[in-house]
Amino acid sequence: MKGSPGKQQPHFGTVRIAAISSIPQVFRQLGFEPEKALEDIGFDIHLFDAPDYVIPFTERNRLIQRCVDKSGCQHFGLLIGQHIGPSSFGMPGFLMQQSTDVGSALRSFQRYLHLHVDGAVIYLDAQGESAFLGYSILEPTVEASDQLQDAAVAVAFNIMRKLCGPAWLPAQVCFAHSKPQNIRPFMQFFGAPLCFDIEKSGLYFPAATLQQPLKGTDPELRSLLQRQVDELENRFAHDFAEQVRRVLHSSLLMHQSSADHVAALFSIHQRTLNRRLRACGTCFRELVDECRLLIARQLLEGSSMSLGQIAEALDYSDASAFARAFKRQSGTAPSHWRKHHHAAEYANSGL
Repeated sequence: MKGSPGKQQPHFGTVRIAAISSIPQVFRQLGFEPEKALEDIGFDIHLFDAPDYVIPFTERNRLIQRCVDKSGCQHFGLLIGQHIGPSSFGMPGFLMQQSTDVGSALRSFQRYLHLHVDGAVIYLDAQGESAFLGYSILEPTVEASDQLQDAAVAVAFNIMRKLCGPAWLPAQVCFAHSKPQNIRPFMQFFGAPLCFDIEKSGLYFPAATLQQPLKGTDPELRSLLQRQVDELENRFAHDFAEQVRRVLHSSLLMHQSSADHVAALFSIHQRTLNRRLRACGTCFRELVDECRLLIARQLLEGSSMSLGQIAEALDYSDASAFARAFKRQSGTAPSHWRKHHHAAEYANSGL
């Protein structure tokens, strides 16, 4: 995992090292000497001196798992996230803080997060009086996915407090993984009701919060930052099919995955959406099935949700329809997939 710092162009499955820049601080907090601890797990602490240094998404995940193993702290990811705020996200984070209101800030962050990390998405869902700021991993199976979710939800909490003030609290904090043995650190940090074993990780809060204006913003600075972000966007733009995959991943979790809805998000007609996807060698239905399978595998792996609950979360008519679709796409029944994954996880743990 060693390398030399410097700027690299991000591509699918990468993340700026700034996303985990608090690891040395967490080790110190837990009573370890950071340089020695990181050296023991094969990582050069000096890489953190270059926040724009890019590492593979899977390597970041593997590093976090090694940190958990080294420290023995099962909430290491939560501690990482507690020390990360908007400014750690580079240009998208700075642009977000110059928005006119909370809703504009979060939508801007959602739009440009891929310039910081390409392997996960955040999404904002506001319906009625409730809003949800969520996080989801785009990879089907990754190491330390529960740690990543814990870190991301803690970061989302910090972002909301930066935008809304230090006294802000969510209505509920959600995690798409099983309940950890020790939830005291979660209770102490969030100070809000916790919910585990559901289909999405993130924060619920009143939708009225989105209208709250941000104080001390500078329109000229916002315009300058927007131009710089647009330049990055043009330089690192993905193909259209990949953009649709990212949108679909969050749209499925919000139960808004129709072709009409997705086309509207790109400000195009459904026929144009289908034509552009055909030019990429795929189609809308294929991408929907692909994203559904990916999310299903994540929930089977990381949560204790029943097949019926997963079917409902992914808009299948019932558990049987979900099981048939899963077996058709993956070649195995979801119950067998979960059992095999847990057996492999147990074997790898050395217990």
